[in-house]
Amino acid sequence: MSSSDQKVALVTGAARGIGLAVARKFLSEGWRVALLDIQGALLEDAVARMDAADRTLALTCDVSDAAGVADAMAAVIARFGRLDALVNNAGIAVFKPLLETSDAEWSRVLDVNLSGPFLCTKAAAPAMREQGGGAVVNITSISGLRASTLRAAYGTSKAALAHLTKQLAVELAGLGIRVNAVAPGPVDTAMAKEVHSPAIRADYHDTIPLNRYGLEEELAEAVFFLCSDRASYITGQELAVDGGFDAAGIGLPTLRGARRNG
Repeated sequence: MSSSDQKVALVTGAARGIGLAVARKFLSEGWRVALLDIQGALLEDAVARMDAADRTLALTCDVSDAAGVADAMAAVIARFGRLDALVNNAGIAVFKPLLETSDAEWSRVLDVNLSGPFLCTKAAAPAMREQGGGAVVNITSISGLRASTLRAAYGTSKAALAHLTKQLAVELAGLGIRVNAVAPGPVDTAMAKEVHSPAIRADYHDTIPLNRYGLEEELAEAVFFLCSDRASYITGQELAVDGGFDAAGIGLPTLRGARRNG
Protein backbone atom coordinates (compact mmCIF):
# COMPACT_ATOMS: atom_id res chain seq x y z
CA MET A 1 0.00 0.00 0.00
CA SER A 2 1.40 3.39 -0.99
CA SER A 3 1.51 6.15 1.60
CA SER A 4 -1.21 8.06 -0.26
CA ASP A 5 -3.53 5.07 0.16
CA GLN A 6 -2.95 4.80 3.91
CA LYS A 7 -5.90 6.11 5.83
CA VAL A 8 -5.53 9.13 8.09
CA ALA A 9 -7.06 9.86 11.49
CA LEU A 10 -7.07 13.07 13.49
CA VAL A 11 -7.37 12.58 17.25
CA THR A 12 -7.91 15.57 19.53
CA GLY A 13 -6.85 15.59 23.17
CA ALA A 14 -4.20 13.08 22.15
CA ALA A 15 -1.28 13.95 24.43
CA ARG A 16 -2.31 11.42 27.08
CA GLY A 17 -5.04 9.14 28.34
CA ILE A 18 -7.77 7.85 26.08
CA GLY A 19 -6.76 10.10 23.18
CA LEU A 20 -3.20 8.80 23.18
CA ALA A 21 -4.42 5.20 23.41
CA VAL A 22 -6.71 5.83 20.42
CA ALA A 23 -3.85 7.31 18.41
CA ARG A 24 -1.68 4.29 19.19
CA LYS A 25 -4.46 1.96 18.09
CA PHE A 26 -4.77 3.67 14.71
CA LEU A 27 -0.99 3.48 14.26
CA SER A 28 -0.98 -0.22 15.10
CA GLU A 29 -3.62 -0.78 12.41
CA GLY A 30 -1.45 0.89 9.75
CA TRP A 31 -3.10 4.31 9.69
CA ARG A 32 -1.32 7.65 9.68
CA VAL A 33 -2.29 9.82 12.63
CA ALA A 34 -2.43 13.52 13.41
CA LEU A 35 -2.43 14.11 17.16
CA LEU A 36 -3.81 17.41 18.42
CA ASP A 37 -3.66 18.82 21.93
CA ILE A 38 -3.52 22.17 23.71
CA GLN A 39 -0.52 20.97 25.76
CA GLY A 40 2.22 21.28 23.16
CA ALA A 41 5.22 20.06 25.12
CA LEU A 42 3.38 17.01 26.45
CA LEU A 43 2.12 16.24 22.95
CA GLU A 44 5.56 16.52 21.35
CA ASP A 45 6.96 14.12 23.93
CA ALA A 46 4.16 11.62 23.36
CA VAL A 47 4.63 11.71 19.59
CA ALA A 48 8.41 11.35 19.91
CA ARG A 49 7.94 8.23 22.03
CA MET A 50 5.77 6.71 19.28
CA ASP A 51 8.88 6.58 17.10
CA ALA A 52 6.84 6.84 13.89
CA ALA A 53 7.81 10.24 12.50
CA ASP A 54 6.80 9.32 8.97
CA ARG A 55 3.23 8.49 10.03
CA THR A 56 2.51 11.03 12.76
CA LEU A 57 1.90 14.75 13.00
CA ALA A 58 1.74 16.80 16.22
CA LEU A 59 -0.56 19.82 16.26
CA THR A 60 -0.86 22.24 19.16
CA CYS A 61 -4.33 23.77 19.19
CA ASP A 62 -7.26 24.78 21.38
CA VAL A 63 -10.29 23.05 19.85
CA SER A 64 -12.55 25.93 20.88
CA ASP A 65 -10.55 28.33 18.65
CA ALA A 66 -12.13 28.21 15.18
CA ALA A 67 -9.13 29.81 13.44
CA GLY A 68 -6.73 27.44 15.16
CA VAL A 69 -8.85 24.44 14.19
CA ALA A 70 -8.95 25.57 10.56
CA ASP A 71 -5.16 25.94 10.53
CA ALA A 72 -4.72 22.51 12.09
CA MET A 73 -7.00 20.91 9.51
CA ALA A 74 -5.08 22.59 6.71
CA ALA A 75 -1.85 21.20 8.17
CA VAL A 76 -3.28 17.67 8.20
CA ILE A 77 -4.25 17.88 4.54
CA ALA A 78 -0.95 19.49 3.59
CA ARG A 79 0.98 16.68 5.30
CA PHE A 80 -1.14 13.62 4.52
CA GLY A 81 -3.40 14.69 1.64
CA ARG A 82 -6.56 13.18 3.09
CA LEU A 83 -8.64 12.63 6.23
CA ASP A 84 -10.65 9.49 6.91
CA ALA A 85 -11.50 9.70 10.60
CA LEU A 86 -11.88 12.36 13.27
CA VAL A 87 -11.97 11.49 16.95
CA ASN A 88 -13.23 14.39 19.07
CA ASN A 89 -11.68 13.41 22.38
CA ALA A 90 -10.44 16.75 23.75
CA GLY A 91 -12.36 17.74 26.84
CA ILE A 92 -12.13 19.38 30.23
CA ALA A 93 -13.99 18.91 33.48
CA VAL A 94 -15.00 21.12 36.37
CA PHE A 95 -16.23 19.07 39.31
CA LYS A 96 -17.85 21.58 41.64
CA PRO A 97 -21.25 22.14 43.25
CA LEU A 98 -23.54 24.28 41.11
CA LEU A 99 -23.34 27.25 43.48
CA GLU A 100 -19.54 27.17 43.33
CA THR A 101 -19.29 26.85 39.54
CA SER A 102 -18.46 30.22 38.02
CA ASP A 103 -20.02 31.52 34.82
CA ALA A 104 -16.56 31.45 33.24
CA GLU A 105 -16.06 27.79 34.18
CA TRP A 106 -19.46 26.86 32.76
CA SER A 107 -18.69 28.64 29.50
CA ARG A 108 -15.21 27.14 29.18
CA VAL A 109 -16.46 23.57 29.67
CA LEU A 110 -19.12 24.01 26.99
CA ASP A 111 -16.67 25.78 24.67
CA VAL A 112 -14.22 22.87 24.76
CA ASN A 113 -16.55 19.88 25.18
CA LEU A 114 -19.35 20.94 22.84
CA SER A 115 -18.20 23.77 20.57
CA GLY A 116 -14.85 22.02 20.07
CA PRO A 117 -16.33 18.91 18.40
CA PHE A 118 -18.69 21.15 16.40
CA LEU A 119 -15.80 23.23 15.05
CA CYS A 120 -13.55 20.24 14.38
CA THR A 121 -16.28 18.30 12.57
CA LYS A 122 -17.25 21.35 10.53
CA ALA A 123 -13.59 21.77 9.48
CA ALA A 124 -13.10 18.06 8.75
CA ALA A 125 -16.25 17.42 6.73
CA PRO A 126 -15.10 19.09 3.48
CA ALA A 127 -11.92 16.99 3.40
CA MET A 128 -13.90 13.80 3.99
CA ARG A 129 -16.45 14.82 1.37
CA GLU A 130 -13.70 15.14 -1.24
CA GLN A 131 -12.85 11.45 -0.96
CA GLY A 132 -16.41 10.17 -0.64
CA GLY A 133 -16.83 10.00 3.11
CA GLY A 134 -15.31 9.21 6.47
CA ALA A 135 -16.13 8.68 10.13
CA VAL A 136 -16.39 10.88 13.20
CA VAL A 137 -16.41 9.59 16.76
CA ASN A 138 -17.24 11.93 19.63
CA ILE A 139 -16.09 10.97 23.12
CA THR A 140 -19.01 11.70 25.41
CA SER A 141 -19.25 10.28 28.94
CA ILE A 142 -21.36 8.19 31.21
CA SER A 143 -21.92 11.52 33.00
CA GLY A 144 -23.98 12.56 29.99
CA LEU A 145 -26.23 9.53 30.49
CA ARG A 146 -26.47 9.49 34.27
CA ALA A 147 -26.75 12.63 36.38
CA SER A 148 -24.47 12.96 39.37
CA THR A 149 -23.29 15.53 41.87
CA LEU A 150 -20.61 18.10 40.98
CA ARG A 151 -21.17 17.71 37.23
CA ALA A 152 -23.63 20.41 36.19
CA ALA A 153 -21.28 21.76 33.53
CA TYR A 154 -19.46 18.57 32.56
CA GLY A 155 -22.45 16.25 32.44
CA THR A 156 -24.55 18.77 30.53
CA SER A 157 -21.81 19.32 27.96
CA LYS A 158 -21.50 15.59 27.35
CA ALA A 159 -25.26 15.07 27.10
CA ALA A 160 -25.41 17.88 24.56
CA LEU A 161 -22.53 16.31 22.64
CA ALA A 162 -24.49 13.06 22.44
CA HIS A 163 -27.36 14.91 20.77
CA LEU A 164 -24.98 16.81 18.50
CA THR A 165 -23.72 13.39 17.43
CA LYS A 166 -27.20 12.49 16.21
CA GLN A 167 -27.69 15.84 14.49
CA LEU A 168 -24.40 15.50 12.64
CA ALA A 169 -25.08 11.88 11.74
CA VAL A 170 -28.36 12.81 10.07
CA GLU A 171 -26.97 15.85 8.28
CA LEU A 172 -23.66 14.39 7.09
CA ALA A 173 -24.93 10.98 5.99
CA GLY A 174 -25.51 12.37 2.50
CA LEU A 175 -21.78 13.12 2.29
CA GLY A 176 -20.87 9.57 3.24
CA ILE A 177 -19.77 10.64 6.72
CA ARG A 178 -20.81 8.49 9.67
CA VAL A 179 -20.95 10.08 13.14
CA ASN A 180 -21.10 8.09 16.36
CA ALA A 181 -20.17 8.52 20.01
CA VAL A 182 -18.41 6.47 22.66
CA ALA A 183 -19.39 7.13 26.27
CA PRO A 184 -16.65 5.95 28.64
CA GLY A 185 -17.52 4.86 32.13
CA PRO A 186 -14.85 4.99 34.85
CA VAL A 187 -11.52 4.42 33.11
CA ASP A 188 -8.17 3.70 34.74
CA THR A 189 -6.40 6.77 33.43
CA ALA A 190 -3.51 8.49 35.20
CA MET A 191 -5.94 11.24 36.22
CA ALA A 192 -8.38 8.77 37.76
CA LYS A 193 -5.58 7.08 39.67
CA GLU A 194 -4.58 10.45 41.04
CA VAL A 195 -7.97 11.85 42.06
CA HIS A 196 -10.05 8.77 42.91
CA SER A 197 -9.54 7.79 46.53
CA PRO A 198 -9.68 4.12 47.57
CA ALA A 199 -13.21 4.75 48.88
CA ILE A 200 -14.36 6.20 45.54
CA ARG A 201 -12.79 3.31 43.64
CA ALA A 202 -14.57 0.84 45.92
CA ASP A 203 -17.89 2.63 45.30
CA TYR A 204 -17.39 2.38 41.55
CA HIS A 205 -16.46 -1.28 41.75
CA ASP A 206 -19.63 -1.96 43.73
CA THR A 207 -21.88 -0.25 41.17
CA ILE A 208 -20.27 -1.53 37.95
CA PRO A 209 -21.54 -5.01 37.01
CA LEU A 210 -18.12 -6.03 35.64
CA ASN A 211 -16.68 -4.87 38.97
CA ARG A 212 -13.67 -2.93 37.64
CA TYR A 213 -12.53 0.21 35.88
CA GLY A 214 -12.13 0.15 32.11
CA LEU A 215 -8.78 0.37 30.37
CA GLU A 216 -7.76 3.09 27.93
CA GLU A 217 -7.03 0.38 25.37
CA GLU A 218 -10.59 -0.94 25.65
CA LEU A 219 -11.94 2.49 24.79
CA ALA A 220 -9.53 2.68 21.86
CA GLU A 221 -10.83 -0.62 20.48
CA ALA A 222 -14.41 0.68 20.46
CA VAL A 223 -13.39 3.96 18.82
CA PHE A 224 -11.40 2.21 16.13
CA PHE A 225 -14.25 -0.16 15.36
CA LEU A 226 -16.66 2.73 14.80
CA CYS A 227 -14.14 4.39 12.47
CA SER A 228 -13.48 1.22 10.51
CA ASP A 229 -15.30 -0.27 7.53
CA ARG A 230 -16.67 -2.95 9.87
CA ALA A 231 -19.05 -0.29 11.20
CA SER A 232 -20.13 0.84 7.73
CA TYR A 233 -23.87 0.75 8.55
CA ILE A 234 -23.63 2.32 12.01
CA THR A 235 -24.27 6.02 12.47
CA GLY A 236 -26.00 8.26 14.99
CA GLN A 237 -25.30 5.89 17.89
CA GLU A 238 -23.81 6.34 21.36
CA LEU A 239 -21.97 3.28 22.66
CA ALA A 240 -21.42 3.15 26.42
CA VAL A 241 -18.12 1.41 27.17
CA ASP A 242 -18.70 1.25 30.89
CA GLY A 243 -18.75 -2.31 32.21
CA GLY A 244 -22.53 -2.16 32.46
CA PHE A 245 -22.56 0.94 34.72
CA ASP A 246 -25.36 2.70 32.82
CA ALA A 247 -27.47 -0.47 32.71
CA ALA A 248 -27.35 -1.13 36.44
CA GLY A 249 -30.00 0.18 38.80
CA ILE A 250 -30.22 0.10 42.57
CA GLY A 251 -29.48 -2.99 44.61
CA LEU A 252 -26.21 -4.23 43.13
CA PRO A 253 -23.95 -2.98 45.98
CA THR A 254 -26.32 -4.50 48.56
CA LEU A 255 -26.40 -7.81 46.70
CA ARG A 256 -22.63 -7.87 46.49
CA GLY A 257 -22.39 -7.06 50.20
CA ALA A 258 -24.72 -9.92 51.03
CA ARG A 259 -22.58 -12.29 48.97
CA ARG A 260 -19.43 -11.12 50.69
CA ASN A 261 -20.97 -11.52 54.12
CA GLY A 262 -22.87 -14.70 53.38
